[in-house]
Amino acid sequence: MGDQLVMTESNVQDTRTIYICSDSLGDTAEAVVHAVIHQFDMRRVKIVRYAQVRTEDEIREVVEAAKQTGGFIAYTLVQPELREMMKMESIRLGVRVVDIMGPMMQAFIDTFHDHPKQKPGLLHVLNEDYFRRVDAIEFAVKADDGRDPRALLQADVVLVGVSRTSKTPVSIFLAHKGLRVANLPLVPEVKPPAELYQVPRSRIVGLTMGVEQMMRIRSQRLKHMGLPVLAQYADRKRIEEELLYAESIVRDLGCPLIDVTDRAIEETAQRILELIAKERDREGQRQK
Repeated sequence: MGDQLVMTESNVQDTRTIYICSDSLGDTAEAVVHAVIHQFDMRRVKIVRYAQVRTEDEIREVVEAAKQTGGFIAYTLVQPELREMMKMESIRLGVRVVDIMGPMMQAFIDTFHDHPKQKPGLLHVLNEDYFRRVDAIEFAVKADDGRDPRALLQADVVLVGVSRTSKTPVSIFLAHKGLRVANLPLVPEVKPPAELYQVPRSRIVGLTMGVEQMMRIRSQRLKHMGLPVLAQYADRKRIEEELLYAESIVRDLGCPLIDVTDRAIEETAQRILELIAKERDREGQRQK
């Protein structure tokens, strides 16, 4: 068993504690918890992860810990005896628990009349899909920020946009889904590589952002680097010039443009997946 602490604010007495309990790694439950946290104005949240849980004693330990702190438990347990133990202990100690996978597995059983394998960690088995994601992540790192123009021709998705439009984090997010993503910064003084115009438009997506938010982000970046906030990089006129230039390139390419202002990385990535799928469908219809 292992535990992982994630705090958004440390050294506070009124911290709310959420426990993750899993007979695998606990990534699924933690992802759900983080998604829900964003819906609340909570800055003082501690997440305690109990992973690779194998015994009933470990179940008792996490439930007792939740009882002491007044927190609740989100769990992903596929072993029937551990699931039953979690229910019994939660009732005995009056601790709120949330079964992340149980209702979904029951839906499969009731609808498709099938039965789960009841084997922990199947999501992380080293299969073909796993190695595809690893390859995609390595590709995204090598093809980041236009380092290798040849990678544009090998990519499943090419992201273009000015600096600080979230190209790199979106690339890595999509790579975790198994897509080979290259991204290219658009700068007025630098002509895009010829390879960009050889990429099918169905694979290219432009990213843009509102001027005000771009100024804030770039100013913060300059502060972090210890550079003057009034540098040209964060100048309104310069940003407007870059954004107009980027929009002209996107028009030339004939690809979609997404405004990432106030968008979460996950939201932008989902929109990109939808656009890519739609463009590929159109290409398929034209080829028929």
